[in-house]
Amino acid sequence: MANPPSGDDRRNPHVFDRRKSSGSSGHLELLSKMSGHLAVTLNLEETIQKALDLIVKFVKAEGGALFILEEKFNTLICKASAGPVDIRGIRIRSGEGIVGQCVSVDTSRIVRDVQQDPNFDQTVDESTGFQTRSILCAPMTVNGRRLGAIELVNKSSEDGFFSDTDLLMLQTLASAAALAINNAHMAEELVEQERVSRELELATEMQRSLLPQSPDSHFPVSGTNLPAYEMSGDFYDFFELDDDRIYFSLGDVSGKGMDAALLMSKTASLFRCLGKTILEPDQLLATINRELCETAIHGMFVTMVCGILDPRSGEVRLANAGHEPPLVQSRYGTFTELPASAPPLGIMTLQAADDGIREEQFNLNGGTLYIFTDGVTEGSLQDGTRLEQSGFQTIMLERSDLPAAGRIEAVVKLLSDTGRKRHDDITLLAVEDNRPGLPGVGPADESSLVSRYNFPARADALHAVREVVNNACESCGCAREAATDIMIAVGEACQNVVRHAYRDHDEGEASLEIYCKDGILEFRLQDTAQPVDTEKVKPRWPEELGPGGLGLCLIHDIMDSVEYLPLPEGRGNLLRMVKLIKGYDNNET
Repeated sequence: MANPPSGDDRRNPHVFDRRKSSGSSGHLELLSKMSGHLAVTLNLEETIQKALDLIVKFVKAEGGALFILEEKFNTLICKASAGPVDIRGIRIRSGEGIVGQCVSVDTSRIVRDVQQDPNFDQTVDESTGFQTRSILCAPMTVNGRRLGAIELVNKSSEDGFFSDTDLLMLQTLASAAALAINNAHMAEELVEQERVSRELELATEMQRSLLPQSPDSHFPVSGTNLPAYEMSGDFYDFFELDDDRIYFSLGDVSGKGMDAALLMSKTASLFRCLGKTILEPDQLLATINRELCETAIHGMFVTMVCGILDPRSGEVRLANAGHEPPLVQSRYGTFTELPASAPPLGIMTLQAADDGIREEQFNLNGGTLYIFTDGVTEGSLQDGTRLEQSGFQTIMLERSDLPAAGRIEAVVKLLSDTGRKRHDDITLLAVEDNRPGLPGVGPADESSLVSRYNFPARADALHAVREVVNNACESCGCAREAATDIMIAVGEACQNVVRHAYRDHDEGEASLEIYCKDGILEFRLQDTAQPVDTEKVKPRWPEELGPGGLGLCLIHDIMDSVEYLPLPEGRGNLLRMVKLIKGYDNNET
């Protein structure tokens, strides 16, 4: 038995030493050189071409090709070619031919005689005139992901055959090329993601710039938009006209994503541009609709509300195209819906008319108009339930002591601090009548009660009512002329109770409460008759007057505010009339 080698080297001296082989030495040198190029390349196609040239030269092949797999089309495309024939750009179906099979089954192959292999595809030879005799092919794969393959053809040696050593070397080089290609793809994807992210960031900034600047706390319109994702399909806007009226709008685009965001931007821009010259909300919506019908993507539409507020009088003109009903909250806490009069914009041509987009006109009388998207009412609370319209109304009532901006903030906080992912934008607009001198929300203060008088609902009892009213006016500092007007207005209201509510029945009773505080006279006239239809007791033009109509006109003309309040028990009527005393601070206008 031979003695083992001395020293640290105990390897068998008769065994082939791959490290001392000139071929292996060149192999490692080539691998090092090629890997270095691939690791720092900025131009992948140029580098893999150089790598392929080195491989072909080292293996002593007549030619070679590097194929990249296009997974989307399940096709191999030649990205680099070496040898007498340039086949770059040629495409092979994955799974077809020797290269296609090597990629599909992720296996290397030596084909010493292609004429004896049924998988050999002669199409390339026939189209180029090149004659393929033998093939060496190794797939390029990283973590199970197929990237392509390197193919060498026709060994330039005495026997003309590729060896197992050639195959081992090609597999090693193919692995190095696969890593480089995979890294290059990942780098390209990162660059693309960064580009898309930056463009999305810029688009988001541009979209946010379309929203109005936050006004000061005394401005009567305020709003918010909280996108569920980077881009929003909701929008709101408001701006002042030359005559100090305020145009406002809120809209919701169908769908999500970039298409919805672009349509949102277009609609918001149309509102701001056209609203400066088209001062009728119904006409404005009709004009925007025509533009959207001509250019909007098929299947997309916009629900939209727009209106004009006169902050000097509280008058609002409003048009609604397909949007969920806005709510008007009176200063006493009651809510009224304003349903849409037309379908959404962008679907069909609509005119501003009775059978198209109609305009509503009303007075807020110290109340607030809320316009919102379904992301508010369908928003999830912390327990997973939806806010719904009833929940929204509850928040508005509980926060009635806050300005409109504070109430909006309360809703947004409730919907955003749930720990749940939002699936829709939250957009809310509040338009309030905050004229100075208007009575506040809520019941009358008992400490300000001047007189409470109960009387039978008969005509002969009204003289005493007038005396009560006159005494109250004198005690509150009303001028004689103003007191006379007030007596006429309250007397007309009492006569309407007698004649129309009780229909002159003797058993009817009514009560009158008079309050006075901070220069505000408030009269509350209550009966227990059947509730009246408030739509039928609104003042009308002279040619439309019916029985009692002139009295209603007098009442509304004399008083600063006239409205019916709801009764908790649901029976009877409660008429509230307010008169601002001239000469009192903050009320002289």
